[in-house]
Amino acid sequence: MAKDLDELLDEVESKFCRPDPLRLGVAERPKGCGGGILGSDRSRAEANEKLRSTGRFKKEDDLDSLINEIFEDPIFDKKSFKLKPKSSGNTSVSAPIQGRGKSCNPVYLGGSAAPCGIGTTTSQRSCDHLRCTACDFWVVSYDDYMWDKSCDYLFFRNNMPEFHKLKTKLVKKKGARAYACQCSWRTVVELTDLQTDHQLRWVCGKH
Repeated sequence: MAKDLDELLDEVESKFCRPDPLRLGVAERPKGCGGGILGSDRSRAEANEKLRSTGRFKKEDDLDSLINEIFEDPIFDKKSFKLKPKSSGNTSVSAPIQGRGKSCNPVYLGGSAAPCGIGTTTSQRSCDHLRCTACDFWVVSYDDYMWDKSCDYLFFRNNMPEFHKLKTKLVKKKGARAYACQCSWRTVVELTDLQTDHQLRWVCGKH
């Protein structure tokens, strides 16, 4: 009787506590008698994942440290390190709204009654942007004034373009306009084409 009981216990133990390893997969192993194998596999997988994560973070930390060392290097010029801005599709270079400059054609001189501006054959205006090609001075003009007959080359050579010095030779004359550069001077009353005065080297300096 006792012998039969022992054989029965051995049979139960062999069936439930010692399963055939060929029949059972790793994921199907019971927790009791052999569950330690499944726990060991999980621990190993978790440890490997932790090592990979630690290695990745360590590489990122090393990269940050390397970048900081480059920027802290005294040889490195931070001003020369600039990122290019992103270009948009509708980027355009804005050009000045001002015109390129127009010249008088022909060039007119006129008295104080003549309007100033860009002179043309249809719009006869006296040019107020005259420049002398001989002395390279801008031509000044004074409305309702004429030059005194005592004016000479040295007077304009020494006093141009300061009005407080030039006014010593200016005489009041209504309707007249006094023109002068550093080497030439004229008093004009009527609208006159500049080409008729061959001694003057004045040209329109563009408006």
